[in-house]
Amino acid sequence: MTAAPTSRTAVDAPSKPASPTPSRRPFSFSHRSVRPGMLGHWYAVPSVIIGLLFTLGPVCVIVAFSFMSQPETGGGVVFRFSTKAYEQLVYREDFLGNRFLDPRYLEVCGMSLLQALITTVTCIVLSFFIALWMSLRSPRMQRILVLLVTIPFWTNLIVRTYAWMLILNENGPINVVLRALGLGTRQMLYTSSASLIGLIFTFLPFAILPMYSALSGFDFRLVEAAFDLGARKMTVMRRVILRAARPGVVSAIALCFIPAFGSYVQPVLLGGGKVLMMGNLIASQFAEARNWPFGAALSTIILLVTLICGVAATVLGGKASRKAGQLL
Repeated sequence: MTAAPTSRTAVDAPSKPASPTPSRRPFSFSHRSVRPGMLGHWYAVPSVIIGLLFTLGPVCVIVAFSFMSQPETGGGVVFRFSTKAYEQLVYREDFLGNRFLDPRYLEVCGMSLLQALITTVTCIVLSFFIALWMSLRSPRMQRILVLLVTIPFWTNLIVRTYAWMLILNENGPINVVLRALGLGTRQMLYTSSASLIGLIFTFLPFAILPMYSALSGFDFRLVEAAFDLGARKMTVMRRVILRAARPGVVSAIALCFIPAFGSYVQPVLLGGGKVLMMGNLIASQFAEARNWPFGAALSTIILLVTLICGVAATVLGGKASRKAGQLL
């Protein structure tokens, strides 16, 4: 018997060794792979260093100066640790070294808080209704209204403040109208009310924009559904619209309260120096009084208030965004 010839299959055929493909490793200072077109993390180090130098650097200098001593004559600081600048916020010493309770600087801090709170509350109330009205317009009209809101940013803050000085003075248009109505003239310039008007006018756009951003994407069919379910107007406003606008409210509080607390231009120009706030007090300590440690201590207090408000706004803003997302 002869054996049947066997055919060679592809399995039995000898396989040709595959040529190795060279693996190209992306260039990076680290051992981890970097996506094509991206740089390694080490390239960002110079930018981070420069950013920290010009942001945290002055803050560290101010905080360090607040714990230094005041020289006997002239400005500047003496590099000797002291907490006298913070004690000066509450106590005052006479020539004999006796300490007395001095609430003057606490009153200035309270006035700054009051003006900032009134400014913030007024801006939030006004911006809510303005943003709600804007969000109900057509898309083309909304773009035009947003452009109109940003017009104050086109001019300098001092120019806008001087414009209010012309409006509120004795020969301004408001007093002209009052005299025409037989009501006489009113002293509006160089008062706390004039300073408050300037603060509200300055920070109102900062409240309108985040409020409009929160309400522009709101589905108003939810309002119709709430009315169909028997909800009243105040219930719809409180549980539907205000809940959707909560992220904008939190952002508006942060953008209005923090800068208004340390504002300088409006109390000086519109208040005429009669309204003493933290910004004016800090400037006078560095300039006229030449008490740098005390001015640095006041600046540190503003930094702490800003930090607390920023953290609170971040936490509350995150919660408000999650709740608004659940609503939508």
